[in-house]
Amino acid sequence: MANRLFDPRIGQVTLVVHDLDQVSGFYQRVIGLSLLAAGGGEAVLGAGGTRLLTLRQDRAARRSSRREAGLFHTAFLLPDRAALGRWLRHAAAIGQRIAGASDHAVSEAIYLADPEGNGIEVYADRPEAAWRWQDGQVTMGTEPLDLPALLSAGDGPAWNGAPDGTSIGHVHLQVGDTAAAEAFYAGRLGFGVTARYQGGSFFGADGYHHQLAANVWNSAGAGPRDLPSTGLAEVEIIGDRDERHLDPWGTAITLRRG
Repeated sequence: MANRLFDPRIGQVTLVVHDLDQVSGFYQRVIGLSLLAAGGGEAVLGAGGTRLLTLRQDRAARRSSRREAGLFHTAFLLPDRAALGRWLRHAAAIGQRIAGASDHAVSEAIYLADPEGNGIEVYADRPEAAWRWQDGQVTMGTEPLDLPALLSAGDGPAWNGAPDGTSIGHVHLQVGDTAAAEAFYAGRLGFGVTARYQGGSFFGADGYHHQLAANVWNSAGAGPRDLPSTGLAEVEIIGDRDERHLDPWGTAITLRRG
């Protein structure tokens, strides 16, 4: 059993892509990230000067499928509901297609995908005082999102890119088996299991509803990843120690002391 992980947050997510310019342009135009560094077949994107996403080009990498282990979505956390409303107005104005919108009780979330099929969530947390906990488990659900109310919350200044304070709130993974995921992310890395859905487990620490999640909704029974492939290459977690691991499906998880 690992030591409990204290004060973790997601640092950077690294994706392997075929078309670096197209995917980088998407995250800048649609999500509002800034290009912080580029060269050597990589682009580093972020908000407020903080690195959030590294895109690594590999035109020879196998194109991953939605049925295998890897990324379900990268979840970009905006500072407040008003920012999420402004982003939603921006997405509508540029004609960006969204895949879904949900009220999760602890948060409000919009779902979409980048040009190479990597899942994205853009969300804002509800106030922590509104979260409901019992025996270490947080109440989350999936209800329809009140889009008109969210758009109204975005009244005021126009969207001008991802604001300071934007972060990667969590990363949601596709895995082959949730029990194996719990053994790794809770048993080895030291996260708590904060919620379970049918086919999904959620992992959090220090009072947050989840920094990581894992599901088998598309990928039940998936074995180790056939790398190199497009999609998720690495998740960086800023915490209380320096370690590097591969999860049971071959995804690199780097813990870095913050």
